[in-house]
Amino acid sequence: MRISYVFLGAFLAVVQPSYADVASPPVLEPVKQQAKAAQLSAKFLTRFSYKPVALDDALSARIMDRFIESLDPDRALFLQADVDRFMAHRSEIDDAIERKDLKIPFDIFNVYGKRVVDRMDYARQLLKQGFDFRAQENYAVLRDKAPWPQSEAESNELWRKRVKSDWLRLKLGGKSDAAIRETLDKRYANALERAYKFKSDDVFQSFMNAYTTSVDPHTDYFGANASAAFDIAMKLSLVGIGAVLQERDDYTTIRELVPGGPAQLSGKLAVGDRITGVGQGKDGAIKEVVGTRLDEVVQLIRGKKGSVVRLDILPADAGTDAAHRVVSLVRDKISLEKQAAQKVVLSVKVGDATRKVGVITLPAFYEDFEARRKGDKDYRSASRDVRKLLDELKQEKVDSVLIDLRNNGGGSLEEAIDLTGLFIGTGPVVQQRDSDGKVAIRSADFPEPVWKGPVGVLINRGSASASEIFAAAIQDYGRGVIVGEPSFGKGTVQTVVNLDDMARNNKPEFGELKVTIAQFFRINGGTTQLRGVTPDISLPALSDPTSFGETSYDNALPWAQIKPANYAPADTVMNVLPTLQGRHDARVEGNPDFQRLLKDIADVKAQREKGVISLNEAERRKELADREDRLKSRAQAGDGGNTGEDDGLYANERSLSADIALENARKNAKDVLLNETAAILADAADLEEGVLKAATK
Repeated sequence: MRISYVFLGAFLAVVQPSYADVASPPVLEPVKQQAKAAQLSAKFLTRFSYKPVALDDALSARIMDRFIESLDPDRALFLQADVDRFMAHRSEIDDAIERKDLKIPFDIFNVYGKRVVDRMDYARQLLKQGFDFRAQENYAVLRDKAPWPQSEAESNELWRKRVKSDWLRLKLGGKSDAAIRETLDKRYANALERAYKFKSDDVFQSFMNAYTTSVDPHTDYFGANASAAFDIAMKLSLVGIGAVLQERDDYTTIRELVPGGPAQLSGKLAVGDRITGVGQGKDGAIKEVVGTRLDEVVQLIRGKKGSVVRLDILPADAGTDAAHRVVSLVRDKISLEKQAAQKVVLSVKVGDATRKVGVITLPAFYEDFEARRKGDKDYRSASRDVRKLLDELKQEKVDSVLIDLRNNGGGSLEEAIDLTGLFIGTGPVVQQRDSDGKVAIRSADFPEPVWKGPVGVLINRGSASASEIFAAAIQDYGRGVIVGEPSFGKGTVQTVVNLDDMARNNKPEFGELKVTIAQFFRINGGTTQLRGVTPDISLPALSDPTSFGETSYDNALPWAQIKPANYAPADTVMNVLPTLQGRHDARVEGNPDFQRLLKDIADVKAQREKGVISLNEAERRKELADREDRLKSRAQAGDGGNTGEDDGLYANERSLSADIALENARKNAKDVLLNETAAILADAADLEEGVLKAATK
């Protein structure tokens, strides 16, 4: 449908509320290459997706809904009148994309920016008064289905309760009224300041995310920065100085120094140092970066290997008027080891014996595609790293191996196949059906398994895609026991398309598309799509399937089934599973850590279903006292102390040392689910040894 946009600017003109006494954020406008990128994306998505979706009025409406939802998920910024005006043009986005016109999303985003400024300014005004915490009133923490405020007065009431809730959390955390005012004023001022830093690319990325996910939940658009981040995640390396940075009070602050990186090796930088300026080369002018967005500072610091970057440093904990120093560093390739496969050996008592369980944690199925394509024999990949760890674990004479895939969102399909091969040797791993209906069987091809002993796979709701391929194959072969909660349910395959290549453009302007091109099926003929992988032994879960996982998407592909592949499953796991389950049930029933975890999960689920919190101080203090009693008993049991306390602060509002200490405490807290899974694997080794002894008699 073709509709004139002569009056579009007028339809989105917003009368400023009476409480707004701060400047409006800058008006953002699209640039030419963004409109062209949207048009190129539409041409590709309507023709080459696994399930092509026509760019029509129906899709236009879904894009509008998702775009608004992404900007205001809690329905706390826009007024109903704003949304009504937006919706008047709900079916026009398709035509606008075709004629390379992005005025609709940009005008909506500009209203969004104004609303952020309005609300943050109003929130700061509320801090000048006090709150009555004796009153019996509640604040709704789940508002994704709530109506938008009908009026300015209704919005004011919503934000009064929101600010009161923030205040009460800090009050319960032991802060004085003066400290609370200072903390919250800074918090809202920072949010307001971010609204002034929005750029055209932010609008376009948000809009394209709304478009691509309206086609398919796992189709994405990558602008230049997002594309670079994706490449880094897959390669597990980048060229830079080797520092983890964080934005704190307008300063880019060093949170961590990567071991072996230029920053750490220089000996001239420390955690907490603030970067106030960045210069290129040995004598390039230093550009001040105080108040600059973190992603922009990062781009200035990264560069070509061997090149020089100079940093103007304000030392940690020094006053703003303290002397600065300039540090010169030579950029180098940084290996992101924390995101690579890692191992640990756990000792578990089984009767009178002690079993050694080798645990390999794999955060992602990474692979340096470029290095592999160039023929680099030492290219980095998940399966290669795991193979090295398995060899080390064999040297340490472990009895069984557990692969921890919790919150592993996937990655390279080839790596999932190769990782499976480490445990099965050769054989089909996954079936892939393309958009034309043709099915290809993808197989592992190892002369023999690297590890032949007992195997376990620990999964949770965050285990997706490649994680599900691996877990499903291990389960279908009967090669190992799957433990945890049902996985994400992503049974689709994506590929990355360079839009500049598509347009035969010589310079990077249009970005990339990650497009769904196929669906994968288990070798037993079923799919993990929607249903995920069901564990052999279930563990309790905190996740909410209605808000996280494939079932939470309204346009997810349905479950399906095809012909099974030709493979030879073993019955090893099925034979011992009843015994493993029985031992697990008996063990957790008498395990106080496990029972406390069950209580915590029940409390979280009850609060989630309730959807509101009390703003009455006496009620909240009683809840706090009950929680502290549980934490004390947990600390006495050696379960990590008070890592669950809520101080009401955001991460960047604590001192850096306090925030790092809290993060480390959480990391070091007892992992009840991992320990129980290790016990299950120790039982598996015990049972297998018993079978082997019986067979030799």
